[in-house]
Amino acid sequence: MRSTATQQPHVLLVSFPLQGHVNPLLRLGSRLASKGLLVTFTTFRHAGLRALPDDSACVGSGHLRFEYLLWPADAALSPDDLQNDPSDLLRHVTDVGPSALADLIRRQADAGRPVACVVNNPFVPWALDVAAGEGMNIPCAMLWIQSCAVLSLYYHFYTSPDAFPSEADPDAAVDAVPGLPTVAANELPLMVRPEYAHNLWGDMLRAQLGGIGNKTVSWVLVNTFEGLERHVIDALRRHAPVTPVGPLLEEHHNSHGDDEEDDDGDCMAWLDARPPRSVVYVAFGSLVSIGRGEMVAVAEGLVATGRPFLWVVREDRRGLVPEDALVAACGETGKIVAWCPQGRVLGHGAVGCFVTHCGWNSVAEALAAGVPMVGYPWWSDQFTNAKLMVEEYRVGVRLPAPVTRDALRACVDEVMCGPEAPAFRMRATAWKEEAAADVADGGTSDRNLQAFVEDIKRSLEKRSSEGRGMTKINSSGGIAKHLDSIDIATP
Repeated sequence: MRSTATQQPHVLLVSFPLQGHVNPLLRLGSRLASKGLLVTFTTFRHAGLRALPDDSACVGSGHLRFEYLLWPADAALSPDDLQNDPSDLLRHVTDVGPSALADLIRRQADAGRPVACVVNNPFVPWALDVAAGEGMNIPCAMLWIQSCAVLSLYYHFYTSPDAFPSEADPDAAVDAVPGLPTVAANELPLMVRPEYAHNLWGDMLRAQLGGIGNKTVSWVLVNTFEGLERHVIDALRRHAPVTPVGPLLEEHHNSHGDDEEDDDGDCMAWLDARPPRSVVYVAFGSLVSIGRGEMVAVAEGLVATGRPFLWVVREDRRGLVPEDALVAACGETGKIVAWCPQGRVLGHGAVGCFVTHCGWNSVAEALAAGVPMVGYPWWSDQFTNAKLMVEEYRVGVRLPAPVTRDALRACVDEVMCGPEAPAFRMRATAWKEEAAADVADGGTSDRNLQAFVEDIKRSLEKRSSEGRGMTKINSSGGIAKHLDSIDIATP
């Protein structure tokens, strides 16, 4: 079928192919489509990603479609070779991504749906270069999938590195970032620490954020909400067009969400049979791989709590779980699964505590669900998120590393039944209410996203009336590309 709107803008979303990157960008795509846009989601597929659809869907008055970047036929490594080594995946995607994306954009134009805006997420900075390059001149936005606090730390690190730890003083605290409290060296995200700042991941972040400084990026959409990070958002807006549009949560009515309603491993039925706020939910994300000793400690600590637990253990780590924990999971105490629909699990009334690696998606989902946390950070931005969760949001505690049986039990008890437990729940509930208000129709995040959509639409209308194809970024940070009037073929 063909769109009845002859000027429906087409937004192309380009994601790095890790699950924690795909999920928030896909959720953003669903929201953009619901506001009347044609949205195409793309990434490189590989066996490490949960199944992504091939078809399209009507979402509100728009469309969400999927068309994937093609691996070169002569690639030295196959997609399946890359699923267990993120660094190899990053190198390979960086090598083959630009040409694959350029081909995809050309195919869109040939199909009668030229791209009006490209939105990327971290670790694919080359998407901005392709879009803004000669012969393309496509306006760009980026979705920052971590907290605005972490974005501010990176931004100030790349613009004022002397204020951060160096090889000469690796333990220096950072106390000069506007809107943020003092951050100790071991609370900083890895890529601003001297030993990691110049590895490939750090280089990709530097290139990504360089798009803000050179005005390649018109909008910096952030997966956060105004009330959660108001001070840091206000401070960073003096330097970058940051726009909170979160929390970007699962939309259960949408069949293209990252968790199908009928594929929950019986988790929801199991939770239905548990008392309110009784269950300890444990998940460490799609990348964190703790060793056998820590897996044993987690298992023993969960059993020692005497509480029902739901523990997500990836298939590649299941052999590290002790037999007695497996026996417990088959009985009344706990349940171990390879995957679960995290947003729905956190929103279930039986869940009383979330033991998490403090990835930002997980923290944001827990805040939006009003669930207190026990943080066990491991990598990247997780150390900063754990600090914020404990000291700023005040909804939980941090588990010392390496984890022990007794420490895990004590942390869970502190969050669920200790003297501060009622205060943790009260504050978590307050964040839940604020997050819901911000993403609701007319809320701050919703208005910000609508402004982004209207900016793209105005650009299309202006091109239609002026008949010019020149691209520029206007002084207010909005998109000012003037596009030809087109009749977009929608799937």
